[in-house]
Amino acid sequence: MGDSMVALVTGAAGGVGSVAARRLAADGHRVAVNDIAGEGRLRELAEQVGGVAVPGDIADPDATTAMVAKVAKALGPVQVLVANAAAMAMSPFLDADPAQWWRQVEVNLSGHFRLIQAVVPGMRALGHGRIIVIASGWGVIGHQNATAYAASKAGLIALTKGLGRELGPDGILANALAPAFIDTEQLLVDAKDAGISLEEMRQRYRDLVPVGRLATTDDIAAAISFLAGPGSTGFVGQVLQPTGGVTRTRA
Repeated sequence: MGDSMVALVTGAAGGVGSVAARRLAADGHRVAVNDIAGEGRLRELAEQVGGVAVPGDIADPDATTAMVAKVAKALGPVQVLVANAAAMAMSPFLDADPAQWWRQVEVNLSGHFRLIQAVVPGMRALGHGRIIVIASGWGVIGHQNATAYAASKAGLIALTKGLGRELGPDGILANALAPAFIDTEQLLVDAKDAGISLEEMRQRYRDLVPVGRLATTDDIAAAISFLAGPGSTGFVGQVLQPTGGVTRTRA
């Protein structure tokens, strides 16, 4: 496997995805970026990393198939998949909107299931590949008012473990990251649910982190870079937790 590979990053219009795309490009990979929203930002990012933008909803099977075909035509078969796109809504469990529940499952779990199915044949033909699933610490320990999100992320963790066993013999290494509190715009959802300001939410979460700070997008991008690189060949079906030591979500 050469040092330069074709990478596809979902959910790349902002947050972890955009930083990860830039990091992978800096590592020498040819990068395709996907998102359902922020098409202007997505195309600008593609220009910055010298790659290609493939906008679309990964919950749409036809869009997923077209996306993978477009990447293959422009750059070659996907060799590194960063499954980062996510949908999130918060509410008490008994008040949960079924449509929101299934939307989170469709994007976070089923969408990436279909996307992985779409890229694996190309990886098998090449004899190598990396699947990097962005799960969540909430998929490990749960979180109040986020049952659908946590359940879908827990499903991603189980999916990763199964893929590691099934695809490892083909040279395709599947691993997951399960971060806790990342300082991104997504914290606005948490703050709204808690009825407090964004800065109060940041401080509440900082108080739960033994190292005393929230994870940054650069922290997660560095972990993605590691899993995509030559030094991670011993990791198969693993769940790495760049959480700063977080073991709980409420004081």
